[in-house]
Amino acid sequence: MSIPDTDREDGSAEAKSDFITVRIADQWFGFPVSVVHDVFMPQNITYVPLARREVAGVLNLRGRIVTAIDMRLLLELPRREEDARCMAVGIEKGGESYGLLIDEVGEVLSLKDSDFEANPSNLDACWSEISKGVYRLEGTLLVVLDTDRVLAFEEAVKAA
Repeated sequence: MSIPDTDREDGSAEAKSDFITVRIADQWFGFPVSVVHDVFMPQNITYVPLARREVAGVLNLRGRIVTAIDMRLLLELPRREEDARCMAVGIEKGGESYGLLIDEVGEVLSLKDSDFEANPSNLDACWSEISKGVYRLEGTLLVVLDTDRVLAFEEAVKAA
């Protein structure tokens, strides 16, 4: 899933953005590198009673309490098998730490801004709500996630 570095015909550099790619179920997603603080293997997730469905629980990451969000459930994808390993992408918002549970971390891609597209009209509505747009890569679609929208459910909980 790599795209060659190319400059414009006039010799000027083309604007690019860097993304950490992650696999959730059978789909590749991208997070802007600038929002990712950690990539880690979650250990000992503690269940939180009465939490929203997508909140897998909380965990301790180097002395910080981190809310673990199951991205499969947030994206309305099938649950991960009980014994399946997962990874997490660590992000922060409003002074809070979150671990977004994913299946696999891919590579960091530097993609041309000119190749970025709006969400296709046939993209699942749930995905469109938390996506900034997409990149069409060799045989796959990279859905770029908006972390503010991914964590917007927290705002709904606080408002209630």
